[in-house]
Amino acid sequence: MIGSIPRIVVAGTQSGVGKTSLTLALVAAFRKRGLRVQTFKVGPDFLDPSYLTIASGRPCYNLDGWMADQAYLLRLFERTTRDADLAVVEGVMGLFDGADPATSEGSTAEVARWLQAPVLLVANVHGMARSIAALVKGYAEFDPGLRIAGVVANQSGTERHREWISASLTSASLPPLLGAIPRGAFPNLPSRHLGLVTADRDNLSENILDELADVVNRQTTLEHILDAARRAPTLSVPAPPPEIPSPSEAVPIGVARDQAFHFYYQDNLDELTRQGALLVPFSPLTDGHLPSDLKALYFGGGYPEEQAPALSANRPFLEEVRRFAESGRPVYAECGGLMYLTRGIETRDRKQYPLAGLLPAWTRMLDRLKTLGYVEVRLTRDALLGGKGAILRGHEFHYSELLEDPTRDGQWASTYHLMRRRSKSGELEGFQHRQTLASYVHLHWASRPEAVRAFIQHCGAAL
Repeated sequence: MIGSIPRIVVAGTQSGVGKTSLTLALVAAFRKRGLRVQTFKVGPDFLDPSYLTIASGRPCYNLDGWMADQAYLLRLFERTTRDADLAVVEGVMGLFDGADPATSEGSTAEVARWLQAPVLLVANVHGMARSIAALVKGYAEFDPGLRIAGVVANQSGTERHREWISASLTSASLPPLLGAIPRGAFPNLPSRHLGLVTADRDNLSENILDELADVVNRQTTLEHILDAARRAPTLSVPAPPPEIPSPSEAVPIGVARDQAFHFYYQDNLDELTRQGALLVPFSPLTDGHLPSDLKALYFGGGYPEEQAPALSANRPFLEEVRRFAESGRPVYAECGGLMYLTRGIETRDRKQYPLAGLLPAWTRMLDRLKTLGYVEVRLTRDALLGGKGAILRGHEFHYSELLEDPTRDGQWASTYHLMRRRSKSGELEGFQHRQTLASYVHLHWASRPEAVRAFIQHCGAAL
């Protein structure tokens, strides 16, 4: 297959230089020009994609070179850009930061190289003049397989400062300055402990998008950025794997979607649908009952701790979830979903809110990050996602912990042997009882279609 979509990667010299604001501004500005913009986010992040989804009016997809391989990412990119005019990819951390300190694995650079996409490098130039040339020279020459199309200087000062930055780059024969964003020009975006607050129309309104677009229209050479994207070469995309036979009838799977549960990789949901699932949204916050005739439930991550009083108060719904699981139908829960299935959440102010009570443990919120990083999971027994020995990859990011070992009563069993990417030690996780499986790990199953097939087969066989 061939992919010829114009594309550009927005990368930073490091975290916190303004990649997200600039990417949102570019997407808003390009859409105002009538372009259909498909957005992507490098890495396992759930929050930035929520902003990019609203800004583009299309689902944003994660491109992660550690959780998925090159062939999968190229096919995903080609499939999701077929009806778009332009692809904009927001990077993660600094351009070369990823899963490994010695290689580009999992980095923005790796994804840009796979996509043969030009890079727009964002740097914080506050207190910097000619030194920007030394900085950009290092980034431009570090990986010969990358092409940095230009630089955007964020947190710039006066017009004279902008001129100095531009002259410094030009004098060293480096990629040109394509924009300088003055300090305070971008509107602030709300944040909390995981980073940005999940986007909705209240915190990313049309007025904010208009303001973002206006900044880049005034402070960047937007035509040059678009021209760089259009000069991206044609991509050769691997042929898709053989089609997986779908069930004769769609398998209805309930997916928790509300302010408490909304961390899902879009391609995971796409793959469920492709393999025969009918995804039915429901809200543990506001619904009084589960949708009828569901074969399984899927609770993703999110912020159940922020909604704990309301979740706990919805006792009829919690009872229905308990009865559903006890009937032997599959229930799969990740991170915030795991928290919902526990006996309850103890918040930072030490208030306790009872929840589903399926997993025999309480969850306690912490004042510091508990776990962050990539994980590889090997199934230690047959489970919802495959047979013993199957390997999956995913990511952890949470500020909570279980106060008890759920397996101590002998009913629940650990199903995952979990290896963290930055540790040589493993641990048992992934708690399963009957057809309920709960874990802190956000798994990327779309790149492991056999795991999706196993899950749907379990769901289709449910009572």
